[in-house]
Order: sequence, then C-alpha cells, then structure tokens
Amino acid sequence: MPPEEPRIIKLKICLVGDEGVGKTSLIRRFVTGQFDDAYIRTLGAVVSKKSVEVRNGRGSPSQVDMVILDIIGRRTFMQLFQDAYFSGARGVIAVFDLTRKTTLRELPAWINGVRQTVGRVPVVSLANKDDLSGRHEAREEDFTEILGPLGVTVMRTSAKTGENVERAFLELARGIVLAPA
Repeated sequence: MPPEEPRIIKLKICLVGDEGVGKTSLIRRFVTGQFDDAYIRTLGAVVSKKSVEVRNGRGSPSQVDMVILDIIGRRTFMQLFQDAYFSGARGVIAVFDLTRKTTLRELPAWINGVRQTVGRVPVVSLANKDDLSGRHEAREEDFTEILGPLGVTVMRTSAKTGENVERAFLELARGIVLAPA
C-alpha cells in the first residue's frame, strides 16, 4: 500500500505579550533559525508563515501551514483591534520575559483578550530569555500561581540560543491538530 498523503491544515496562531518580551525574536528563530540582538518594535501586526509536519497517534502525517501573527505589545492597541487580529486564531503563544516579572503578571489579560474573541483555544506560554539566568525575576511558583488557573502549558525558551523554540511551536500545532473535535 502506498504511503499516506499528508493532509494539509492551515492554522492561524497569535503571539501576544508585553513589549520587549521577545515575540518577534521567537518568530524569527522559529521561521528562519536566526537571532538578532537588535530590538525592533512591532507596529501593528506582522505576519510570518512556516509549514511543519505533525503525526497523529497512528503515525499519519499532516502538513500544518502556520500563519503566525506577531501582535504589538500594547494592550490598548489590542483592545482596539482584538476582533480583527484574533478572529480565526486556533492557538496562542503567550510570551513573558523571565527578567521582568511584570510581563508575567500582565499575561492573563492578553490570554483572556484572545479568548474573548475566539473562545478557549490552546495556549502555550513561553517564559522567554532563559539564557539570562542570573537576571530572572519570575520563578516557577509565580508561573503556577499566575498562569495555572488559565490551563496553559508553560515552557522556558530562549530566542537567542533557540532553547525550546521549535518544540513550543510544534507542541501548540500538535495540541490543535490532535485535539478531539
């Protein structure tokens, strides 16, 4: 019997979080494999694309075409345009900066803003800048206290080193594709 042709699934993914947490750098690392130390502020939303392969429990492949929206890190902007940017999103990557605990405290508002528009979609929260270990303000117990009630997966990442970046996007894609209908 010939190998099964992969089915093609298109997913809109939104990255949210405060300014300077590393959303653009995480996307660049995932899409191109590169990192740039220069900070470039996102104006509005920037769209990137990448295809990945996800296999179901029986090993059947699916090609997942991810359309990734990098949303400006200002909640006032989000409140004005959340319906336009979040509509149709199937998953969220919510990012905070381990060196600034305030960005973790603000994350529930970002997650809830997306969920107000699209419902209870899967969320992977990234504790970014893990490479700056001597400067961390946010701790594991903070993750649990603040994000635990939201039912999100939390992963430590570093856009600079690439730590867990690919894994985070793939985990979100698998969670969406393999979720019971």
